[in-house]
Amino acid sequence: METSFLNLSGRRAEDGTVSVWPAWEVREDGEPTSWYTVRLTFPDEACVEVLAVVSARSVSVEDVRARPALSLDDLTALAEWIEEPLFERCGSGRESPSADGPDGPDGRHIAAGASGARRARPVWPRGTEGRRLVAEEYRAAQDHGVDPVLAVMWATGHSRRRSLGMIAQARDAGFLTPRHARR
Repeated sequence: METSFLNLSGRRAEDGTVSVWPAWEVREDGEPTSWYTVRLTFPDEACVEVLAVVSARSVSVEDVRARPALSLDDLTALAEWIEEPLFERCGSGRESPSADGPDGPDGRHIAAGASGARRARPVWPRGTEGRRLVAEEYRAAQDHGVDPVLAVMWATGHSRRRSLGMIAQARDAGFLTPRHARR
């Protein structure tokens, strides 16, 4: 029985695209633990998705899905493919998981406190401008295949409930299409 494998070790870095985005973050005893989704795609429609866990002490892989399947050698090569993009995104010094990096143009940055570094809430405009920016974040996340509510949460620094409210306000203002057809 012949099986086809992805063969990561036989591919070049220029052949693939690695995308990294935050999935969620929890704090225990003041120490953050973050989960990141890492997607490795190739022009021949081969794809690897990884759920990586980054804490103050370690980086580990929690889940791997691949199409076609990965061999054991490919699992070893996978670490080399995702290591640099993952560290660029989350940083080795617990940086903010923003696409623009720490102190980027969207105002996200790290504030060091007594209990270590933490993500500060960005300044988000109120009113029409804020609703327009929420709609842009939402649509950009949809275009990239990322959860749009999580993208708005990361952009605004607000909870899921508050972000859903902001998305609803953007819909009501006409920046996003209605969720359901009105009767």
